[in-house]
Amino acid sequence: MSDKVTEVEQHGIAPIPPAEQTSRPRDLFRLAFGGANTFATIILGTLPIAYGLSFSAALAATVTGVVLGGLVLAPMALFGPRTRTNNAVSSGAHFGVVGRCVGSFLSLLTAITFFAISVWVSGDAVAGAAQRLFGFDGGAALRGVAYGLIAVATLVVCIYGYRFMLLINRIAVVLGTTIMLLGVFAYGGSFDPGFAGTGAYALGSFWPTWILATLTVLANPISFGAFLGDWSRYIPARYSRRSLLAAPFLAQLATLLPFGFGIATATLVADPGNYIAGLTAISPLWYAIPLIVVALIGGLSTGTTALYGTGLDFSSIFVRLSRVQATVLIGSLSVVFIFVGNFVLDMVSSINAFATLIVLCTSPWMVIMMIGFAQRRGFYDPDDLQVFNQGRKGGRYWFHRGVNWRAMAAWIPATTLGLLTANTPMIAGPLRGIAGGVDISLVVTLCTAAIAYPLLTKLFPEPREVFGPGTVEDAPPAVGAVQPGP
Repeated sequence: MSDKVTEVEQHGIAPIPPAEQTSRPRDLFRLAFGGANTFATIILGTLPIAYGLSFSAALAATVTGVVLGGLVLAPMALFGPRTRTNNAVSSGAHFGVVGRCVGSFLSLLTAITFFAISVWVSGDAVAGAAQRLFGFDGGAALRGVAYGLIAVATLVVCIYGYRFMLLINRIAVVLGTTIMLLGVFAYGGSFDPGFAGTGAYALGSFWPTWILATLTVLANPISFGAFLGDWSRYIPARYSRRSLLAAPFLAQLATLLPFGFGIATATLVADPGNYIAGLTAISPLWYAIPLIVVALIGGLSTGTTALYGTGLDFSSIFVRLSRVQATVLIGSLSVVFIFVGNFVLDMVSSINAFATLIVLCTSPWMVIMMIGFAQRRGFYDPDDLQVFNQGRKGGRYWFHRGVNWRAMAAWIPATTLGLLTANTPMIAGPLRGIAGGVDISLVVTLCTAAIAYPLLTKLFPEPREVFGPGTVEDAPPAVGAVQPGP
């Protein structure tokens, strides 16, 4: 692998040749954990405290969000080894080869959000640490330069591709973990586990705010759902389902380290809503340099895992763009969002809004794919998944003009009902009060998708050709269905 690290990856979303599927589930763990063992996750960890919760309540909300999110995320690792492409293209088996653009939209939403978070917090940490070390307050100009440098470095890693990303994440796992553990010595003497919170709850009372905190944390594992296939497509299908499921789930459990770092240190800063500046102000001088290191490496790790997959997928929709060109385009748009969000809008509120959208739009999409995987018993035709990308029509997954209306008819109401019942500071639906102010949007969106899609496929069976040779005899009959050829 070492001789390929500095080569620009040539593979797009076409199926990875079996001979080049040389990764293992442990590599998937490294990428999933390395991409989250960063300042971006630390920032998400500070938000429950910023919402007014106590340390114990914030910790409980975080553990709940991580575990639930990990359970929902894990099955998304099963597609890549079978389809040898990313999850957005794989979703064409269930949404149709044109309808799979839903997955591409979700990838774009997630990539811009987490790329922006990674560059923003890393740039602020570098600027804050520089001020702490050298007493130099560069203000907005210094932060702007830091944002630009980190964004460019992230783009370079993404352009080189998968092998370079894997190297960066291997480094990030070790360095990030070590430096966060050193935080015990930096802040341990000041930390009080009995921190009671401000009591000024973001949504006015405890339980609505606690649910908000859980959903905010949940956005982190859910955000990887559209991207796991970017990396698992390099893993051969011979690996067991157990190992493929375990890798992303254990990676999410490991993120309790950066989440815990964020929760604990947020109780120490004067204003959790201005966490980066507060953290650098209370940090001992010997810890300022490690903070810069974890900010830079972590920014690269999170930014690349988010941006790489969207550049990859965007090139499959706009086929005239190469993977590299699409990556540069999406990265440039994300940089614009970073500067507007930080210097014009309230970045924390912007993150909260995007996190809510990610959870409510992506989770029902994931549920539909998981149900479809079970219905198809894991059978996929890699060649027919590429029909749209190759400018062709037809194939097993063409359905009606390239769209499987059954999946769309489940995803659209599920997402809509989730948004209607959401209760967050930035996104408050008209039905937010039906549970006494408690946000039940996630339960609503998951249940709607989990009920609607199986019901629709029962009432209106899918064409028999989407079921593999081993399952076609068990597939429900479909009027006018075309039998797959020999």
